[in-house]
Parts: sequence; structure tokens; C-alpha cells
Amino acid sequence: MNIGEMLDELKRKALKDPKIRERLLLSREEENPLSAFCAVCRDLGYEIYDMDLLQAGEEAYAAMRRSTNGGGENSPLLSGEDDYYEMFFSDL
Repeated sequence: MNIGEMLDELKRKALKDPKIRERLLLSREEENPLSAFCAVCRDLGYEIYDMDLLQAGEEAYAAMRRSTNGGGENSPLLSGEDDYYEMFFSDL
């Protein structure tokens, strides 16, 4: 299962279970929120690490840019978000 699939599954669980949602939301208040979030994910059985999460978002955004116009200098600027972490919390 890739990072996006794991986050989708975790998001579905969090939307159904207020305890999971609260744990995830509280991770944002930690000194290093991304690391705290990933630690909660791993505790819940999802092997998600900081750099993997960041890289997955960047790769998805790069693929989207390439698909718009070959990814060259003339590619339109996209208003998409390349940060899976922030996209995850936008729905919670």
C-alpha cells in the first residue's frame, strides 16, 4: 500500500472514530508536528515516515505538472497542494 492509500484509509478511520481523530489533531500541537503525526500513524499500524510522506507529496505534484503540459517551462502554474500532510488535515 502506498502513502496515499494509507492516508486515505487512516482518514476514513479518523472520521469514524473520534479518539483516532483527536490523537491525529493533537499531533499538530507538538514541537515537531510532522514527526508526531508520523509517530501516531505508525502506532496505528501505518508505516509512514517523515521523509516518505514529504517525498510522496512532491512526486504526486510533479506527476500532475508533467501531465498538464509535459512539465516544461511553459507549464501552467497549478494551484494544487503538494503536501499530503496538510491535505490530510484539511478533511479532518
